[in-house]
Amino acid sequence: MTGQNRRNFSIAGLQLELQGSDNLDLIEKEVGAVKRRFPWVEMVVLGELSLFGASVNKAVASDSAVLDRLCDIARKNKVWFIPGSFFEKVQGKIYNLAVVINPDGEIVARYRKIFPFFPYEENVTPGSEFVVFDVPEVGRFGLSICYDMWFPETVRTLVCMGAEVIIHPTMTNTIDRDVELAIARANAAMNQCYFFDINVSGDYGFGRSIVCGPGGEIIHQAGTGREIIAVDIDLGHVRRVRERGWNGLCQVLKSFRDNEISFPPYAEGGRRTEALTGLGKLTKPLVMGD
Repeated sequence: MTGQNRRNFSIAGLQLELQGSDNLDLIEKEVGAVKRRFPWVEMVVLGELSLFGASVNKAVASDSAVLDRLCDIARKNKVWFIPGSFFEKVQGKIYNLAVVINPDGEIVARYRKIFPFFPYEENVTPGSEFVVFDVPEVGRFGLSICYDMWFPETVRTLVCMGAEVIIHPTMTNTIDRDVELAIARANAAMNQCYFFDINVSGDYGFGRSIVCGPGGEIIHQAGTGREIIAVDIDLGHVRRVRERGWNGLCQVLKSFRDNEISFPPYAEGGRRTEALTGLGKLTKPLVMGD
């Protein structure tokens, strides 16, 4: 892991009112406005599928000029930039991709969503690699996208890879947002990390983004409209919580490390139990009773 000479870092989550079309001009304007108003902000994060909305027909190539423009936005504003995600088309396959761009305008990480929202997020190929990245002299960050957080293995894996902050772009416009807020808090508490769950607003999202601390505490929960969530985080606090427990209580990661149990579902074939195979195919529900 990179050297840790600093404890504090500043992140702005942009909960924007977006349309299901090209939002690049608006995003560029909003990032610039944030940097002018809050010059201390070091990282800017957007919600899932912020660039072009939820249609796979708007997938872009991995070498698209769109990426060049995103890199220019990061370079011009001298920020770490995670522009939510967008659909990427590679060799006939479509992925839900999040990129991390450093203040020099260089792409330093690419993450493909491991758990697309099946059966609704149709024709999207799951990613297969967990991704962390280092902010030099600050700490290690992990990436996940929307439905990923419903699977506790995803965040736990990132934390075992050294992540102290989870950046989690989301696009949710359904009635389960309350549940997601609980899941975000639980992930933060169970993994003793900061958790930035940044949703979109407008046509494709209900907002209500949430930032949680390493005890599962709410640092900020947004409303439903446009909102700029600019906060300072303290990586030293994460390290202290992991060492001593939140308020001197649970030392969760140490207990996980020291317990030698092998979890049966993760063994070869362990998910093919009668309880799981009996659930049937993963398909959209039709009418009541089906």
